[in-house]
Amino acid sequence: MLTFEVARDLAGVRLDRFIQGRIPRLSRSRVQKIIRACAYRSDGSRRRPSEIVKAGEVVLLVRERFEEPDVPLDFGVLLDDGVVLAVDKPSGLPMHPTATYHKHTLSHLLRQRYAAGGGFAPQIAHRLDRETSGVVLCGKTRSAERTLKMAFEAHRVQKTYLAIVRGELEREQLRIDLPMAPVSEGLHVLMAVRPDGLAAQTDLCVRARRAGHSLIELAPRTGRQHQLRVHLAAIGHPIVGDKLYGPEREAPFLEYIETGMTPALERRLGHARQALHAHAVTFAHPSGGAQTTVRSALAPDLEQLWAAL
Repeated sequence: MLTFEVARDLAGVRLDRFIQGRIPRLSRSRVQKIIRACAYRSDGSRRRPSEIVKAGEVVLLVRERFEEPDVPLDFGVLLDDGVVLAVDKPSGLPMHPTATYHKHTLSHLLRQRYAAGGGFAPQIAHRLDRETSGVVLCGKTRSAERTLKMAFEAHRVQKTYLAIVRGELEREQLRIDLPMAPVSEGLHVLMAVRPDGLAAQTDLCVRARRAGHSLIELAPRTGRQHQLRVHLAAIGHPIVGDKLYGPEREAPFLEYIETGMTPALERRLGHARQALHAHAVTFAHPSGGAQTTVRSALAPDLEQLWAAL
């Protein structure tokens, strides 16, 4: 519940404009929807966007308690030496809180498992998409957290991914060197190959081919948003299950937002999630600088997908 007392100088304005002034990040249309759903007077009666507010009154915004979507709430531990914690993140588990997820996030689970008594919780040093499984590095001390984050920012960490893609690649090895930038129109989260974009390179090695698909190993040399997915789509081999960069582009993503994962949508995508796994991370250990590699075996659902082809 949020409470807003109307100051004397704001008396006489419409309720929707009053709320928008208190929460500027919201559009007026969004504010009006919130008022219709959540705005009350102190006596419990409902309010309308066009009402005029009075000096001294209290406007209440009450949101019903929401249930977070179900996600995997367990993760494996690949390394824990008191300085670095490497976890094996399952697909579907978000890294950090959002409007939809709070307790169902890796950061919250880390606090629960390692800092329930109020100590220092392991801090995540980099990011993976919610659907991507595999290795995530965390610092168990403030110094280790800072060192790991600086190493990622400076591209001193070597990352290797495994992916199942559409089509059988002809070449065993390939470097994809295609600049990237945000799309000029459409969904704002999308990236695209563009001549005026930032440099982006990905090294690719084919591990196996089967039934019109390839199991490949990927090593990004740069760290652009959605780089692996965009690069693979650009060479005609999108990742199986990719809702944004597959053959239908963003249409499956919009359908998924509207209806969730249906059997028909899963058949079109080839898998319920993007078949991308963070396989290995090599880094200089914060204590002493020794080169350290942590590996995660291909996630069980992707093993099953590959075996079923």
